[in-house]
Amino acid sequence: MQYRFDGPEDAPVLVIGPSLGTTWHMWDRQIPELSQHWRVFRYDLPGHGGAPARAASSVAELGDRLLATLDGLGVQRFGYAGCSIGGAIGTDLALRHPHRVASLALVASSPRFGTADEFRQRGVIVRTNGLEPIARTSPERWFTPGFAAAQPAIVEWAVQMVRTTDPGCYIAACEALAAFDIRGALDRIGVPTLVLVGAEDQVTGPAEARTLVAGIPDARLALVPGASHLAPVEQPAAVSDLLLMHFSTAWQQDTSTSIPVLPHTTAPPAPSVPFAPVAEIAPPAAASAATPDSRYEQGTKVRREVLGDAHVDAVTAGADAFTEDFQELVTRYAWGEVWSREGLDRRTRSVITLTALVASGHLEGLAAHIRAALRNGLTPVEIKEILLQTAVYCGIPAAGAAFSVAQSVIQQETTPPA
Repeated sequence: MQYRFDGPEDAPVLVIGPSLGTTWHMWDRQIPELSQHWRVFRYDLPGHGGAPARAASSVAELGDRLLATLDGLGVQRFGYAGCSIGGAIGTDLALRHPHRVASLALVASSPRFGTADEFRQRGVIVRTNGLEPIARTSPERWFTPGFAAAQPAIVEWAVQMVRTTDPGCYIAACEALAAFDIRGALDRIGVPTLVLVGAEDQVTGPAEARTLVAGIPDARLALVPGASHLAPVEQPAAVSDLLLMHFSTAWQQDTSTSIPVLPHTTAPPAPSVPFAPVAEIAPPAAASAATPDSRYEQGTKVRREVLGDAHVDAVTAGADAFTEDFQELVTRYAWGEVWSREGLDRRTRSVITLTALVASGHLEGLAAHIRAALRNGLTPVEIKEILLQTAVYCGIPAAGAAFSVAQSVIQQETTPPA
């Protein structure tokens, strides 16, 4: 993992993590103050800022890589602050390794980031068009309009950060966020936690912040006026003050109110109070043979990952007493058993499914599986080649009808937002 240290070698370690599409430089304006009190460890996500392009498949894998790096440096216990996906990594560590995290600050973070469909759709956009569409629209997601207009150099810096990110690692991070959901585990986070959010954040805003505060025992909320998603860049003094206050105190006072944004000061840290983790996370249970219920749960999970929440929600809403048994059969057998087998990856299963639908003339299901193929990693060029192959072996009329369906779906799915 690519990293750097700032601050005295003998000071306690404070780890700070970046947002998706950024580098450790998003924290540059906090370093002068934070490094007076802590040895600040910053890191880059895979493929970001020149870091090795070794894509990680989950937030937990990113956390494991971070811990392995810290282990190699002899760092055992640390404070942690992270923005967006960096915050997700922090909550994952606090849940799985509570003895390592002394205190936690979650900036512009969430227990679940939007919907899985949104992030998988973003992956399709990047796979088809590269990162340029994401780079162009990043400033409007990251900054308030007034700041963006007044700071063109910072806006250009932000765009360049995204442009220089490895597309494969960006897509993998989107997939990791699509699968990330700790809403049911928030009450197991037992470390002192600050939840910090820009008042004008439209990505992971005050609503998501309040969900974190409501779920994490004794968490505190800090609402930063005049800031959007990258609050550390847009309001650096306020964010620095809040982090200094949080990591320098024991957080034993009443937690029912928000923390005010303080004037810019550099007060020395208060004496720390040792913190004992609430509990260790139990090891995973031994694997057992699949049961009918587990196949249904697995099938529901895979069906949503492949076809998308919107499609599955529509099918579920349309089921009635006459069709619900059929939908349960499809979920258990097609998705819980066949699509869940390890013998083929999902890209290959999509190739087979598209071919079979064209060959059988069942074009009513083709649009959903074209979308699934894009989500499973096939490119429009590869889908075109599959349909050309079906033209030879399944007939020109069948392939022609399939091309019409696929053309419409691919245009919808791969056109970047305006």
